[in-house]
Amino acid sequence: MKKIVKRAAAPTPKFFKVLRTIGLTLAAAGATVLTSPILLPAAVLSLGGYLAVAGGVITAVSQLSVRNDSE
Repeated sequence: MKKIVKRAAAPTPKFFKVLRTIGLTLAAAGATVLTSPILLPAAVLSLGGYLAVAGGVITAVSQLSVRNDSE
């Protein structure tokens, strides 16, 4: 468990910082669609769920990517 925490706190390359921001945006858009107070078609709700999950996965993977300066 310490390795994961240490890896999450390590410096992240610029590409993955941008990707993390995109993932957070996708997750927020999906959550907004899912929690919309108006009645939406089932296809739109499914899309919102997929966006939320994809955004969460992209964000998690991007956060755990670290720069390797030893090479």
